[in-house]
Amino acid sequence: MGKVPFHGVPSPCAFERTFRESGYQNNLIMREDTVAWKYFKRDVVPFAAMVAVECTTVGSSTLYKAATLRGFSFYVFVFYSYVGATLVLLLLSLIFGRSRSLPSAKSPLFFKIFLLALLGLTSRVAGCKGIEYSSPTLSSAISNLTPAFTFMLAIFFRMEQVVLRSSATQAKIIGTVVSISGALVIVLYKGPKLLVAASFTSFESSWITGGLLLGLQFLLLSVWFILQTHIMEIYPEEIAVVFCYNLCAMFISGTVCLIVEKDLNSWQLKPGFALASVIYSGIFDTSLGSVIHTWGLHVKGPVYVSLFKPLSIAIAVAMSAIFLGDALHLGSVIGSVILSFGFYTVIWGKAREDATKTVSDSEQPLLL
Repeated sequence: MGKVPFHGVPSPCAFERTFRESGYQNNLIMREDTVAWKYFKRDVVPFAAMVAVECTTVGSSTLYKAATLRGFSFYVFVFYSYVGATLVLLLLSLIFGRSRSLPSAKSPLFFKIFLLALLGLTSRVAGCKGIEYSSPTLSSAISNLTPAFTFMLAIFFRMEQVVLRSSATQAKIIGTVVSISGALVIVLYKGPKLLVAASFTSFESSWITGGLLLGLQFLLLSVWFILQTHIMEIYPEEIAVVFCYNLCAMFISGTVCLIVEKDLNSWQLKPGFALASVIYSGIFDTSLGSVIHTWGLHVKGPVYVSLFKPLSIAIAVAMSAIFLGDALHLGSVIGSVILSFGFYTVIWGKAREDATKTVSDSEQPLLL
C-alpha cells in the first residue's frame, strides 16, 4: 500500500495570509456597500424626490381643475389648502423643529414673511384662475418661464451684473428671449389637435386669458423666490419659514374669502373632487412639496432642481388626457419645445456663471 502524504499543520504565515485575504475581501465588500449607499443617497433619492414633486404639483392642478368644472370656488380652495398645509407644517415643526424661537410679530423679519405670504397668495389666486380658464398643461408649460422672469427681475433690482461679453450672460439673455417666444406660441397659437381623448366634462376655455394669468402667477413667483432667498439668509429655518408663510396666507385668504364668497354653501366640502383636491393640495403639494423642494435646493442646488421642471409638461399632458379628457394641440407641442430649449439655455448660463465664480474664488488665495 502507498503511503498517504502528510501535509502537516499549516504554518503561521499561511494563517496570517488567509486572515489578511479574508479581511481584505470583507473590507472590499463593506466599501462597495458604502459606495452604493452613498450613490443611493446622493443621486437616487434626490432624483426620485424631484420627480415625485413634479407629479404632485401637476396632480394638484389636475384635481383642482376637475373640482372647478363641478362648480367649486377657487377662493375656498385656496383657503382650505392653506389651512391643511398649516396644520401639517405645525405638526412637522413640533416633531422636527429646532429650539430656535419663531420670529416676533413686531419684528422686521415677520413683516417680510407677511409680505411673502401676500405675494404667494396673489400668485396662487392668479394661477388657480388661469387654470380655470385654460388647463393644467398650459400651467406646466408657462411655469418654465420662472428662470427667465427671475433673471429679468434680478437685473431690474440690480442683483445681477450684465456682462455682455460673458458667454453666461449671453446664454441667459438668449434663453430668456427664447422662453418668452415659446410661451407666446403656446398662448397665441393652438393649431390642430394631435391627441384627442374622451372628454368627461364640457367647458369653454379662454386660452389667452388663462395664459396671461398664468404668466402673472409665475412672474409673482419669481419675486417670491427672490424675497424667500433673502429671508432664508436671515433666518435659515426651512420648516419654520414655510409654516409662518402658510399661517399668514391662511389668515389673508380667509379674510378675502369671507368678503368675496358670501354664500355659506360654497364653504361646504362634500365628498368628491372638491374634498380630494383640498386634502391633496394641503398635505402633499403646499406643505410636503414645499419642504421637499427646499430640501432638494439644499442638497443638490437650484440648477439640479430646475432641470426637472420641463418634465411637468409631459406629466400634465398625460394626466389631463386621462382624467380631464383634454386634447393636445400642435401649438402646445411647438411652444413647449421652444420654451424648454430657452429654459435649459438660461439654466446652462447660470451653471456656467456659478462654475466661473467657483474657479475664480479658488484661485484667489493662490494669486494672493
